[in-house]
Amino acid sequence: MKKLLIVLSLLAVLIVGFYMIIDGLSRKSFNETHPVPDLKVSADSAMLEHGRYLVYGPAHCAHCHSPIENIAALEAGEEVDMTGGFEFAIPIGTIVTPNITPDKETGIGSLTDGQLYRMMRHNVRSDGQACIDFMPFFNMSERDIECVIAYIKSRKPLEKENKESEYNMLGKVIRSFVLKPSEPNGEPIDFIARDSSVAYGKYLSESVANCKGCHTNRDLKTGEFIGEPYAGGFQFGPDVSTNNWTFTSPNITTDPTTGMLANWNEQQFIARMRGGRVHQYSPMPWGPFSRLSEDDLKAVYRYLVTVPPVTQTVTSVAIAPES
Repeated sequence: MKKLLIVLSLLAVLIVGFYMIIDGLSRKSFNETHPVPDLKVSADSAMLEHGRYLVYGPAHCAHCHSPIENIAALEAGEEVDMTGGFEFAIPIGTIVTPNITPDKETGIGSLTDGQLYRMMRHNVRSDGQACIDFMPFFNMSERDIECVIAYIKSRKPLEKENKESEYNMLGKVIRSFVLKPSEPNGEPIDFIARDSSVAYGKYLSESVANCKGCHTNRDLKTGEFIGEPYAGGFQFGPDVSTNNWTFTSPNITTDPTTGMLANWNEQQFIARMRGGRVHQYSPMPWGPFSRLSEDDLKAVYRYLVTVPPVTQTVTSVAIAPES
């Protein structure tokens, strides 16, 4: 019995020690490899207006940085306050979005433009820790990032303390050994002109609106892409906050047998994007995307129809719990 107690005690010490090491590594700082840039955004009215468009439109910041109870108002056309609190339940834990109003105590009011830029470009928080790339803006143009920063800092500060994100043991291991800052694909572009071209559609789809991120199958533990681009199959849920509904992103390639865009022309695509929510628990930010300009929607469509078609059937997009 004495030997058993010694063994159990040693095992407990090892488990506690391992947990403490993993917990410490999961909080590692990237301040040395990704220092805060010396940046001061000087905004004019045109930048603020474009920032507003991005925040409530294609970049859909308001969709994720608003409490879930405000989503209906957002989809009805209101410019809701971005006080955070939206929760994402994924295999590595529960991610809670922060308050991004310029309140100094609970929001971004005490952060520098450089810290906000680093967060958008590299997914590195103000404390130096890397975070899950729910905001895949690492290839966004310099001007668009500055417009977003200028606009959210111009909003009314609102005090709202949200709980911290919680990571389970798997999440801590992922943060310790897998998670790292995001990097742009080459040198970030300074500016990209808005038009209805294929090139601008690709920029919106992959660097701003994150169409590729949701319509491509991914490993929810690591965030890595494991499917063909835009072929769907990425499952959201089950999640108790949505009454255990699941939603699987559809194939939006032009594959003639399984792709949604095979039989849609440009105007039909625009009409669907303007049409809003069909499935109750669809994770797509229908409110913000319905605000996209006609030219922006044309650009997205014109890019998507150039994506190589992929044959992949998504049998059930939305599945409700059994009654």
